[in-house]
Amino acid sequence: MQGLAARIARRSRASPLAGGILSRGSCTKLFVGGLSYDTNEPVLKDAFNQFGDIVEVKVICDHVSGKSKGYGFVQFEREAAASTALKEMDGKSLDGRDIRVQYAQKRNGGLS
Repeated sequence: MQGLAARIARRSRASPLAGGILSRGSCTKLFVGGLSYDTNEPVLKDAFNQFGDIVEVKVICDHVSGKSKGYGFVQFEREAAASTALKEMDGKSLDGRDIRVQYAQKRNGGLS
């Protein structure tokens, strides 16, 4: 068990992305909720692209059906871009739905 703990510790020091969702401390990754089930990654990227360079866009889908779960993540290169996007996009309409935008929170519990 000690070997596993050491590997996890090394992995988390190696990269700020190692734990999956970034903690609020990094401030570059946003959670986007309330998405239309028809919203895909290119549409989400296009909506947020105006605020700065994007590292990654991910719409979360059900692993069995492949359909959107109605939320996703947008990660920017710079904190300022993420901050502006949060202020400008929270509560705005995208694909006919009012979306919620907030900083992504670090996952609690278990390894993923």
